Amino acid sequence: MKLHPNAPPDDGWPRRLVLAAGLLFGSIVALVVVDLLADVAEGSSTTHLVLEGLTGGVALAGLTVVLGHLRQARLRAARLGREAADLARQLAASTEEARRWRAETRDLAAGLGAAIARQLDDWALSAAEQEVALLLLKGLSHKEIAALRGTSEATSRQQARSVYRKAGLTGRSDLASFFLEDLLPAPAGAQASGLSVDPA
Repeated sequence: MKLHPNAPPDDGWPRRLVLAAGLLFGSIVALVVVDLLADVAEGSSTTHLVLEGLTGGVALAGLTVVLGHLRQARLRAARLGREAADLARQLAASTEEARRWRAETRDLAAGLGAAIARQLDDWALSAAEQEVALLLLKGLSHKEIAALRGTSEATSRQQARSVYRKAGLTGRSDLASFFLEDLLPAPAGAQASGLSVDPA
């Protein structure tokens, strides 16, 4: 995975600064080595050679630090690349699972939708009340329903109360339970505790 030119390594150093510092220290080391060899050939004093050697040593230490930062950046890039590949695989698997689920439940969803529409007709709900009922079943709040339908929140609440009254239900959870009670299996905990999930 290629890092952005300005992407910092793990320690926060900008990548361009690390590369520039590496080039600088590497050049200094190379120049000092060449100069030392020339000075030795010319018979320069020991003090002069020691000072130049120290200069080269400092530059070499700096180069070592810079190379360490570059190595960290490469390791980080490799790690991010692996993580990105893992996320891509997970996303592909999730997308495929969702596609398969939609394909498997398409006919069931269509049948359930038609059954709900028939029940809403049986309750003699107006078109607006049917729309509100469907949005309530989708989990939208009164405020969200009002915004979606271009009405006031008070109107949405009133229409929801009308839905519950005509259906003989007590509220949103009752409405959802009416349609979903027999579609969903009872949780194992409810069966073990002896709780009844039978609406009757």
